Amino acid sequence: MPAQSRAGQRGGLMIRPRRSVLYMPGSNARALEKAKTLPADALILDLEDAVAPEAKDAARDSVCAAVRGGFGKREVIVRINPLDSVWGDRDLLAVAAARPDAILIPKVGSARDIHRADQRLCHAADAGGLALWAMIETPRAIMDINGITEAGGRLSCLVMGTNDLVKEMGGRHTPDRTNIAAALTFVVLAARCHGLAIIDGVYNDIADADGFAGQCAQGRSFGFDGKTVIHPSQIGPANDAFGPSPDEVEAARHIIAAFDAPENKGKGALLVDGRMVERLHAETARRTVALSEAIAGL
Repeated sequence: MPAQSRAGQRGGLMIRPRRSVLYMPGSNARALEKAKTLPADALILDLEDAVAPEAKDAARDSVCAAVRGGFGKREVIVRINPLDSVWGDRDLLAVAAARPDAILIPKVGSARDIHRADQRLCHAADAGGLALWAMIETPRAIMDINGITEAGGRLSCLVMGTNDLVKEMGGRHTPDRTNIAAALTFVVLAARCHGLAIIDGVYNDIADADGFAGQCAQGRSFGFDGKTVIHPSQIGPANDAFGPSPDEVEAARHIIAAFDAPENKGKGALLVDGRMVERLHAETARRTVALSEAIAGL
């Protein structure tokens, strides 16, 4: 079960909202400061794609200082450079000492990459409780996704890197994502098999609000917990799409109340608000209410 600090709890169920996960360039001090005011559930402070090679060391220092300064109740993740790059190990140890909630490992291709990071962190004095997230962005990762999700240890969340995946496939971005639908479904299934959170990839056209909303709805249908976003304007729509609506929460409470009633103890199916509901729907309802309460706690 992934770590869920500062999460909502209902009946022992722990949920951490990750509806919107905003990428922020680690080399931009103004952007890091602005992130403290944005309603994103989580922030990925990026040392990889968003930072030029000559700025890597300075960006690492800036990000570590920003993490120590805190971002309120937002979950803070730092994406380091690939472990086999000249910056990877230095990033890993320096960021671990700054104590974010998690470190995001890019270009993960097999469980070996997770084990390598985990083993390095075992020797870091300040890494207690630190989680690992993994970028899934290559054909190799897709083909070995079950091995990656079985890695265990600190691994708690997967992040789809759909831009890199489409590039590596030699494909093109399509509005309906039918060209990568199989890969997306396969990764969600593997994540759920091993109790991991899973975040959808980015939507590149910031000006296309309708297209973004449609892809958020699609991502929720796939089973993603939230969406990575690249601009503050995408945060609100992502929060709306991946959070339960008031009607969903009210319906969930009715289902919970019905199954919790003494006269319904042991029953596998009930008539609630005019429709047949099974006990498995009660489990879903408890997650819905727990997520709603966790969101309210933000």
